[in-house]
Amino acid sequence: MKVAIVGGGITGMTAAYYLQKEIMSQNIDIEYHLFESSDQLGGKIRTDYYNGFVIEQGPDSFLARKESAAKLAREVGLEKELIFNNTGKAYVLKGSKLHSIPGGAVMGIPTKLGPFLTTNLFSPAGKLRAALDLVLPKSSADSDQSLGEFFRRRLGSEVVDNLIEPLLSGIYAGDIDRLSLQSTFPQFHQVEQKHRSLILGMKAARPPQKSKKKPSGAFQTLRNGLQSLVEGIENHLDEDAVFKNKSVKQIISKENHYELHFKDGESLLYDKVLLTTPPHVTAKLFKEKSLQKLFASIPATSVATVAMAFDEQQIPGDFDGTGFVVSKKSDYTITACTWTHLKWEHTAPKGKALLRCYVGKPRGENIVDKDDESIINIVLKDLNKVMNVTGKPEYYKVTRWRNAMPQYEVDHSKRMHKIINEMQTSYPGIFVAGAAYEGVGLPDCINQGEEVVHQLLSNEK
Repeated sequence: MKVAIVGGGITGMTAAYYLQKEIMSQNIDIEYHLFESSDQLGGKIRTDYYNGFVIEQGPDSFLARKESAAKLAREVGLEKELIFNNTGKAYVLKGSKLHSIPGGAVMGIPTKLGPFLTTNLFSPAGKLRAALDLVLPKSSADSDQSLGEFFRRRLGSEVVDNLIEPLLSGIYAGDIDRLSLQSTFPQFHQVEQKHRSLILGMKAARPPQKSKKKPSGAFQTLRNGLQSLVEGIENHLDEDAVFKNKSVKQIISKENHYELHFKDGESLLYDKVLLTTPPHVTAKLFKEKSLQKLFASIPATSVATVAMAFDEQQIPGDFDGTGFVVSKKSDYTITACTWTHLKWEHTAPKGKALLRCYVGKPRGENIVDKDDESIINIVLKDLNKVMNVTGKPEYYKVTRWRNAMPQYEVDHSKRMHKIINEMQTSYPGIFVAGAAYEGVGLPDCINQGEEVVHQLLSNEK
């Protein structure tokens, strides 16, 4: 059997790795080819190295509790490179002031009374409105709803706009009044259904603190950057099976096979195909308008990461923490800023500082198309409203990710169901996986890459 894997991001690489592992362990007669349209594997995982700085251009870490990423890193020989983040205060920028995220807040949901009552992030009226969650009945709606609708009903708009929205939007770079509760954070709806009150339910779900030791970080990365994970996986793949700068133009069904037509004019025949490309790319591979429309129904936003390296003396030393997110109604272009050298000590040499800011949001994506110098000036102007950064960075890296952040809008699961049914009907033997479908984080994509291999092999039996 011949298998084509289209797309060399983390999902496609993971699929290739685990398929090759199954082939070798079970001595299965399968030949696979991995096709990537660019000159390097890894998709949005890219690490820039400058004079001792380790600068992530895409994702900088992954959730430690989702074990698949660390497991894969260990499998490719990187166990000793795995590190946890430093913990510290996180802030919300509202107006011209940084407010500490109230202690005990879980994704913005208060679980401790004291910090919530004493914070200046919310007005007294906003705090009273949030307290209504303690007496409001649980919802009876079984249908999907937006994150914004759910949280505004439970906690009120002020808490949502100033805390929950900036935290959750930082993950999806989207509008929480459009994002699906069911497809992003279904656990919150489950908590409400079980405990009625979201606050009481999240408080009950918090594990008891067993010691006074400083807790370990919730995130992991690799000491030499996430690019080393890409390189580690690639080093374990059959080099004769990996094709870079090889772009698929169209897929044509040929009886029980699929003919892949490439932009360089070549055509190759395969029994099975795994598509890990973004939906707007995948849509163009098929001639059926109905299928094109289905894939195109998953929207995506454009963002940019802005990394800036400084001498430590250029950055004020009177703040304690790892970074901040920006309140929705504040007049800023940046959506968040990480004090990367404090969160990840390996990212900057001693005496140096590294900041990573983010721009681009729904109805504000035009910033991504500006030139580097303009973006840097806009970001510095925003930062200087709260931090008094001295001078210009000694080095910067602006990375644009156009149409790169898939949006799980309300009823995303229904769209997924339609896509899967249409594929099984029109193209049995072609599978789709990736950030646009069942989770955007690195572990989610890795899980999908491994799962789609199981689907392919089960389908073959």
